[in-house]
Amino acid sequence: MSHIRFPEESGIQLVEDVPDGGIFLGSVEKVFNWVVNWGRKASMWPLTFGLACCAIEMMATGAARYDLDRFGIIFRATPRQSDLMIVAGTVTHKMASRTKTLYEQMAEPRYVVAMGACACSGGPFVDAYSVLNGVDRIIPVDVYIPGCPPRPETLLHGLMELQKKIMQERVTIDRPSTPFAQALNRLGGRDASRVAREA
Repeated sequence: MSHIRFPEESGIQLVEDVPDGGIFLGSVEKVFNWVVNWGRKASMWPLTFGLACCAIEMMATGAARYDLDRFGIIFRATPRQSDLMIVAGTVTHKMASRTKTLYEQMAEPRYVVAMGACACSGGPFVDAYSVLNGVDRIIPVDVYIPGCPPRPETLLHGLMELQKKIMQERVTIDRPSTPFAQALNRLGGRDASRVAREA
């Protein structure tokens, strides 16, 4: 039998004294959360999106020496294929609306990494007339990576911190919003034939 090891903090155990294999101990929700979050953290797809100097370090991190592909991190060219935005550089007021639009076009769940002093707080341009004092004023940020510019190792560390954060998330399944499901919610436990007629 192959041995499956879950991290202790997941709360999932594999009991191995069953003759034909093992059984899982733990709630189905914990196993589901662990599997889904593991898939999300192992396949983050950042948007190809650089604003200033920090983008050079982001490109270096994606190149052969540091190889982001080994972590399942593959840069995508469109926001609809991306679930991670690395804001690398200075966010000007003119770029703020475009940054927010790109963020809103990204797939859910979506994550944001503020890379560099400019993206975190405005950097050397703090309180300048044309620069936003941190990207967190327009979109929510999950991980801040300080530096001017941060080295590729620092970006890797920040992405690994984001992966840890993803593993702690709770996955929720929304009820479908079809007319039939809405009628079921309105009627509670009434007769199904009446629900079908009203929908």
